[in-house]
Amino acid sequence: ELKSGILNIFLRTGIVFTQVDLWLGLSYCDGKWNEVTVSKEGSVISATMNDLREQALEPRVQQLKVNSPVYIGGIPPEIQSFYRELGLEQGFGGCMKDVKFTRGAVVNLASVSSSAVRVNLDGCLSTDSAVNCRGNDSILVYRGKEQSVYESALQPFTEYLYRVVALNDGGSVSSAWSHARTREPVPQNVPTPSRAHSINGYSIEVTWDKPAGVIGVIEKYILKAYEVDGPTVPITSAELADAGMLTGVLRGLHPFTNYAVTLTACTLAGCTESLHALNISTPQEAPEDVQSPTAISFPTFLLMSWSPPKTPNGIITQYTLYMNGIPIYSGNGTKYVVKDLAVFAPHQFLLTACTLAGCTNSSQVTLFTAQLPPSHVDAPVLTVLDSRTIHVQWKEPVEVNGILDRYIIYMATNEQNFTKWNVIYNSTELFLDFTIPQLFPGTEYLIKLAACTGGGCSISEASAAVTDESTPEGVPAPKAQSYASDSFNISWTKPEYPNGIITSYGLYMDGVLLQNSSQLSCYAYGLAPWSLHSFRVQACTAKGCALGPLVEARTMEAAPEGMVDVFTTVDGSREVQLKWLAPNKPNGKLTYTVLVTGLFYADQ
Repeated sequence: ELKSGILNIFLRTGIVFTQVDLWLGLSYCDGKWNEVTVSKEGSVISATMNDLREQALEPRVQQLKVNSPVYIGGIPPEIQSFYRELGLEQGFGGCMKDVKFTRGAVVNLASVSSSAVRVNLDGCLSTDSAVNCRGNDSILVYRGKEQSVYESALQPFTEYLYRVVALNDGGSVSSAWSHARTREPVPQNVPTPSRAHSINGYSIEVTWDKPAGVIGVIEKYILKAYEVDGPTVPITSAELADAGMLTGVLRGLHPFTNYAVTLTACTLAGCTESLHALNISTPQEAPEDVQSPTAISFPTFLLMSWSPPKTPNGIITQYTLYMNGIPIYSGNGTKYVVKDLAVFAPHQFLLTACTLAGCTNSSQVTLFTAQLPPSHVDAPVLTVLDSRTIHVQWKEPVEVNGILDRYIIYMATNEQNFTKWNVIYNSTELFLDFTIPQLFPGTEYLIKLAACTGGGCSISEASAAVTDESTPEGVPAPKAQSYASDSFNISWTKPEYPNGIITSYGLYMDGVLLQNSSQLSCYAYGLAPWSLHSFRVQACTAKGCALGPLVEARTMEAAPEGMVDVFTTVDGSREVQLKWLAPNKPNGKLTYTVLVTGLFYADQ
């Protein structure tokens, strides 16, 4: 540490602490280079500057082993708390060159240092002038009674020494010399890169000249690449912390692209970018992101197409299409028809795209020709299980022409004259049988099977089956109508569910079988007028008979037969009571009319 004209050496090994103080005064402030040597040889620790030397003997000092980074001129803030006994102040600012460790070669600090602050590691610029800062050569910057002063119009990145003299009538006293360094300015007139050449399509090497007239230490250089006629934001940049290197590599570029490359120089005060750029074009490279071909599928051919690579990296000179490892097309087109293929057959396709720099393959893709409906579907085999159930069985088509997707069963009945086909089974579960429940007994059914692929469905011929007969259900009530007082016209309809072939209809009147035939009507006569009778229809199949509901009806009315005997009783002078007996044969619902003749009393 150099402070107040004294070069202090502090050495701590283990628990032993040694200090060497070398008095220099202001001998080093002569505008020339000064050589400082710090040495430890056994128990002797010495410090030498130019021709001045001081040493100390410490027998307890231990061997010095360096196993950490070496800091020259200061310690980073993050580790200063570990070395508080050093009394660290502002770090070194200025110029260094020709640094040696032990007796080895001179170390190029600019190439081996990880960071540098306020230090020109390559030495001061040749334009620097010698400064004599000793004794009475100093300049008076303030006289007065204040205890602070602001000095302006100083040179950037220049170290100044100050001391304060307090005086009164009795005399004066001076402070120790205190140093301060002005900050460096932002670089000016940063040159355009002098040369650039492409390493490949993705990176370029750029060379530049050291900026002239930079006051201070260049901390880093930044290379930036902009796309010509593109956005004003750089596509990529490279930060080069070794300010001694005047060559850098820009990576992350795109092949076959025009770029404008600029140079930015930075000091601690800020950065300045060159006003002009160096134009360079990256060469072509093999394409990237080559897309697999796609196809519109037909049963016997494929209409192939493909898109240009997402990143062509140049001008595409040729496409090559491979099918099953064999090239089938080469050219600049993006479509091709592959003919004479089998139905629903897989084929492996791969596309190669080429520029002048090379070729790139897409990933391999498997494409199928289109499906067709199955060539033929056999009619299903029907087995009647009982009066309400049919078991349907079938076989898989021999030529599927694709992937079987589903089976569909259609059914029609003679009740609808086999004109309406209903879907009763539609499933992607590729079973080969199905049981049809809840059918009507004694009914003929036509059943056909459809087998479907992605290309459509094929339908078989129809198979017929008749369910077993059963006793009829839903036998209707008869309709009895009387058009004369001694007869009925009785009619009825077929049962709602015949459950087979009706062999006969029986008509019961008053519990007695009146007629048994296949007719749907009957004429009953010789009955008494207004007589009440009950009727019921019976329908029969080969499996048995069933009765319908009971219906009652009367014959029409006829004129009454017999005499009406009338009896009169006189009740006083003005009333007569009449009674009479019904005729022997009323022949209907009777109503009576009383006729009276003679004089009637009336009040005057």
